[in-house]
Parts: sequence; structure tokens; C-alpha cells
Amino acid sequence: MFRGLKHAALLLVPAVASAQGTVTGQLTLEERKGADHGDVRTAVVWLEPRGGVIVRRTEGRAATDGVIDMRGREFVPHVRIVRAGGVVEFPNKDPFRHNVFSNVEPGAFDLGLYPRGASRGVVFARPGVYPIYCNIHSKMVSFVVAVPTDWWAQPAEDGRFVLRDVPPGTYTLHAWHERADDVTRVVTVSEGAPSDPSTGSGQAVRVTLDARAYVPGPHLNKFGRPYSVIRADKY
Repeated sequence: MFRGLKHAALLLVPAVASAQGTVTGQLTLEERKGADHGDVRTAVVWLEPRGGVIVRRTEGRAATDGVIDMRGREFVPHVRIVRAGGVVEFPNKDPFRHNVFSNVEPGAFDLGLYPRGASRGVVFARPGVYPIYCNIHSKMVSFVVAVPTDWWAQPAEDGRFVLRDVPPGTYTLHAWHERADDVTRVVTVSEGAPSDPSTGSGQAVRVTLDARAYVPGPHLNKFGRPYSVIRADKY
């Protein structure tokens, strides 16, 4: 699974400007009957070249870094994708202080407490899924997904996704959602027009994430203890 953080020695190879393909697909989030349904748009799919070789776009990708705002006692967006090694800034746009931390090892961090108008950033050096919390407001939760690739996407409301300008080759397609176990598929990309997920032709892939076993529950604060139930949020 991709929930932990992994180390890898990766060979970076420039992408060829021509002879590229497209992967299209359909992602379904399967929920148990009566459960609150998660938003499929917060899922993440990405391609990882097999054999430990990472092929990068010739001109890079603009979304190497990212921003997660703190406003209305929420992290916005709920999920942010960055390429491993990228920086995510956390500006505070509320009229009171917030804290930002993650306890995932070996990428744990604590940005401390800071006021409105201030911003602090974190380098997500290793690939992995990082749950992000505020030590003051327990309901504030977000995720940074650091991926070792230039080809990633989040599905549309209907679950469809597209990965464009992919060099031909064999890849592992990863699919993640906070409510389900991760799923992988082997995908072979060839030069040509986009495939059609409704027919299953070409590079189209169907992925089902099983969230039926998911049970929501509270997380711990940055000290590894339950949040206080005595002190109400005064700001």
C-alpha cells in the first residue's frame, strides 16, 4: 500500500516530445449500504513506470508545488497532490491562530501555531500519503499525496479521469482514497488517440476502491493523545 512512506533509488529519464499516449479510466468508490458517501473527486490516480525508472515531462509540470489554505476552520482543498520533493504552503486566512502537523514517519512535521496572514511551508521529500491536522481544531483534516511521477489526476464527479502525454511503456497505475485501501493495476501505454473507458478499449482502465470497511473515527493530537473534550474552541 502507498499509505506509508517508501524509499527508492530512481533513475530520471527525460520524456520524448513525440509518440505519447493517453490513459483514460473510470474510478468507482464502493460504499456499504447506509454509509455516508465519500467524494470520488478526492481520490488520486497516478502512473509509476515499472522497474524504478521515472520518466519526466520534457518541460516539467507546473503543479510541482502547492497551497492548502486554512479558512473557515477547514483545510482547502481537502486533498493536494505534489510531486515528491515539492513544497506545500499553508497560509492562515482565518482571524485566529492555527497549527499544522503530521505524525507520519519518516515525514513527521509540526509548523507550530501562527496567526492570520502568516504562511509556513513543508517540503514533502518522500513519496507517500500525509494526513494533515490542526492541533487546536480536531475537525480540520486534509491530505498531501506526494507522488514520484509527473502523471497524476483526480477523477471528475462521475469518476472519469484522464492522464495525457504519457510516453509509451508499462506502468503501475495507483489509485488512492482516504476511505479505502489502495489499488494498483498494470497499464501498457502506446502511442495513439485517447481510449474509451465505456468500451474498455485501448489504455482504458476501470478501478473500484472498496470503502465498505471504512469506519470514521477521531484522530489523535500531535502529542499522540485524544483532543480535549473539556475545552471548547474559542476561536
